[in-house]
Amino acid sequence: MIVLQTEHFVNKYVTECFAHGTNSEIVKIDNYSPSSEDKLASYGILRGVGQILKNSNYYFYLDHGYIGASKRSFKKGGSIIDNLDGYFRIVHNDFIGFDLKKNDSNRLDKLKLQFSPIRNSGEYIIISEPSNFIKDFYNIHNWVDDTIKKIQEYTDRKLFVHNKFAKISLDILLEKAWAFVSFQSTAGFKSMLKGVPAHFTHEKLKKINSLENIESGNIDYDVFKSLSYNQWTLKEIREGAFTEQYNIK
Repeated sequence: MIVLQTEHFVNKYVTECFAHGTNSEIVKIDNYSPSSEDKLASYGILRGVGQILKNSNYYFYLDHGYIGASKRSFKKGGSIIDNLDGYFRIVHNDFIGFDLKKNDSNRLDKLKLQFSPIRNSGEYIIISEPSNFIKDFYNIHNWVDDTIKKIQEYTDRKLFVHNKFAKISLDILLEKAWAFVSFQSTAGFKSMLKGVPAHFTHEKLKKINSLENIESGNIDYDVFKSLSYNQWTLKEIREGAFTEQYNIK
């Protein structure tokens, strides 16, 4: 397997751990000549990585975990990584990596998540605007407007458009929210932890909650059992603890 590496420090560290855990070759992305026959792996979608993986027939995509992720803060200049102590997701031949299965709670118990009771009232619906990188990558430049129109077919609740650089934190907004809507944001899983149902428009996440049930959204806690089996610490990745589950030899 070829592990593609960029000059970004997070990509470097994560890919080094993955390469060590799978005994794979690291290739700098600028030196890589694409081939449909190659088995690839890398972290993130920026700096050319995403497009190369998109065109691959066999790849592993790594990114921050949906749950238990490393601490990050956001400013207009970009994301600030506070640490890399959290969980990262590993996805095979996909960028989402979610399949609703009722697994045991062995891995979920390790995360020690705290679940708030599901809300029974709410003043508004939070619409999580995708980053420009996500809009470009998935070609969803009109997502906010299209999503607002769709939601208004099913509810007349107030709508609050929010993004990661907003002055009001998501934690504060969730205190009085009825629902959280996004394309595929990891913040949707944070909202469920806070007791606010999350609704997604990405085809592979609609099964959690779609826009059509914005007034009757629920929280299926088996979702977190399933997700936990795609979440790995960098120590686990470096030790190759994930390889058996993904049939990597």
